[in-house]
Amino acid sequence: MNTSLTLGAGLSLKADHYEAAYDCAAKGLWFEVHPENYMIDGGPRLAWLETIGSRHPLSLHGVSLSLAADCAPDTEHLQRLKNLADRIQPALVSEHLAWSAWRGQYHPDLLPFPRTEEALRRIADNIQRTQEFLQRRIAIENPSHYVRMQGHDFSETEFLAELNKRTGCGLLLDINNVFLSAHNMGYDAKAYVDAFPGEAIMEIHLAGHSVDPGGASLLIDSHDAPVAEAVWSLYQRLIQRVGARPTLIERDDHIPPFGELLLERDRAQNLMETLS
Repeated sequence: MNTSLTLGAGLSLKADHYEAAYDCAAKGLWFEVHPENYMIDGGPRLAWLETIGSRHPLSLHGVSLSLAADCAPDTEHLQRLKNLADRIQPALVSEHLAWSAWRGQYHPDLLPFPRTEEALRRIADNIQRTQEFLQRRIAIENPSHYVRMQGHDFSETEFLAELNKRTGCGLLLDINNVFLSAHNMGYDAKAYVDAFPGEAIMEIHLAGHSVDPGGASLLIDSHDAPVAEAVWSLYQRLIQRVGARPTLIERDDHIPPFGELLLERDRAQNLMETLS
């Protein structure tokens, strides 16, 4: 399915918004969830998700496959993910370019790694294993960065382009991650967006961020505020180059009323329709 033709701008689905989400008839609207919250056999949460899915397209955005780890994805986890995907038939499935598990222990973060040739081979293999197991193409999201790491053989956009080339996976461009990482690491966000492999983009994320309360002048990918104007500007720049792609407004904390989120979503939808 060419999701760029069927999905417009979407929202993260929150429990407090289930009724408003179901009733909303906005053009192109879709909803994204973390599958880890729904990988169960039944119950009210899963029933609600299926109800929303009967009205709107859904997307699964994973946070714990740990594709950059030094081992293959956990088979039990993959099976639960496949069961959920087969049940709700999502329009999109995505994961992060990061690792979060080590020797059977999960860490509550998406952790970085040196972009070496060895890492490229390992992660490409893990992505291919995942796609073959799920029988679905997945999209890989660019990470957010807070510390400089040595030992890279590739730029991040080169690394993601190689993953796309070797596995056929799609890419998820999180523009807030680009903005805050450019601020934190001292590089040009516009240059990163311009270099990102446009044809491989299956999905775009927009979100808010916050300033590190520790006073280190870091920007944190907190998803607890409206999308910043600088992020909107980068989004407009991207859409003018690559055209409309399914775009999500992410919000995970300080959740406002559904109507406020819908206004941000409508702004993305309008940009997609007028600029592409």
